[in-house]
Amino acid sequence: MKRPTTVDFETFAKQIPGKGGPGAVRRRIELMESLLERMFVIPGINKPVGLDVLLDMVPVVGPVIGAVMGSWLAWEARNLGMSKWQIARMFGNVGIDMLLSAIPWVGAIPDFFFRSNSRNLKMIKRHLDRHHPASATVEGDVVRRG
Repeated sequence: MKRPTTVDFETFAKQIPGKGGPGAVRRRIELMESLLERMFVIPGINKPVGLDVLLDMVPVVGPVIGAVMGSWLAWEARNLGMSKWQIARMFGNVGIDMLLSAIPWVGAIPDFFFRSNSRNLKMIKRHLDRHHPASATVEGDVVRRG
């Protein structure tokens, strides 16, 4: 009979949401922001659009779901130890986005211009770069610092 293989608990812990250190958090928040704000590009105007705008097309429930998904970024920021002021600003961005999105169909238009999730991502990246510089990503020849 074959012996079961051993599990590397450190590697396993990095795969659990909320675990894995600042680098894993950076990848998760970048993925969520990309999903919410830049899922595809509208041909002709070359403007990226994400799930946040698509959810605005669903009355009442859509903006609430978008706000819950956007609030997850603020929750990750809290887990990183960001200040209460920064987290309040992030929830304010999500709240403004939800209020702008509250008007069915028309609420998608302000989402083209006010991208709360992108703003929140920038705040988290600045915090990570300041407090966890090893989590900075390298793109091409330049180190991206938020």
